[in-house]
Amino acid sequence: MSITTLEETAAAPAPAARPSRRTRRRGERGPAGIALLHGGLAVASLIALAPVAWLIFLSLGPEKDDYLHPGKILGKVTFSNYSYVLQHTGFFDWFKSTMIVALGTTVIGVFVAATTGYAVSRMRFPGYKPLMWVLLLTQAFPIAILIVPMYEIFSELDLIDTYWALIVINCTTAVPYSAWLLKGYFDTIPFEIDEAGRVDGLSPFGTFFRLILPLARPGLAVAAFYNFITAVGEVAFATTFMLDDSKYTFAVGLQTFVSEHDAQWNYMAATAVLIAIPVSVFFYLVQKNLVTGLTAGGTKG
Repeated sequence: MSITTLEETAAAPAPAARPSRRTRRRGERGPAGIALLHGGLAVASLIALAPVAWLIFLSLGPEKDDYLHPGKILGKVTFSNYSYVLQHTGFFDWFKSTMIVALGTTVIGVFVAATTGYAVSRMRFPGYKPLMWVLLLTQAFPIAILIVPMYEIFSELDLIDTYWALIVINCTTAVPYSAWLLKGYFDTIPFEIDEAGRVDGLSPFGTFFRLILPLARPGLAVAAFYNFITAVGEVAFATTFMLDDSKYTFAVGLQTFVSEHDAQWNYMAATAVLIAIPVSVFFYLVQKNLVTGLTAGGTKG
């Protein structure tokens, strides 16, 4: 009896082991957390895209007052606003002026900011810390109180109604922030690279241009994008210093659609959409380095 019982016990299959419950690692989100995160990102994306979609929608209405009755636009969608802006306004003159000013500001501003940030990051000279704070202090002055003295200075230099005036002024606005950004990025690059350059016989300028700048491309991309959009969107100085209609930038050209008693919102919307194209192209060219540059530039100060 006992032998039969032992044989039956030995022949009985062992109970299946229960699958062990997966332990969630620290910081790992559960299904509810993932769904909440994606839902929040989707809502944030809709909020960010809504103004752009609304602007494009308004640009398709043929009448200047269509923004008051947007529901009626669907029945009369047209691209006539774009053809009018391209054929009967100074759009291409505005485009040329904007590109000259924006690209000039980008090249000169990034060069000055990069050399300044590198010098403060690597060299210890008298006043290197106050220099950065002075640059930051320049951002505290309102544009309104700077226009008159700058106008007098540029009048003495015979630079009124020239692209150089806007380029220099935009650089004074963009360089301080860019210098702080690039200084923080250069701090993340090991100092041993500079020492290796000197061992190989490179001068300080050679080390900077041949070794440091290639490693700092993400930071340079962020600074370039900031300088570019600063120049494209600047209005006050461009309105004051540019007297010739053919030298208006995009921001000033938009104001020609607004008069004391009237505003052509349909043409303004179409022009704004066209203005976004070169900015989007520039963003596309540098977007691969933007996230890296922004995060690395903020790790040290």
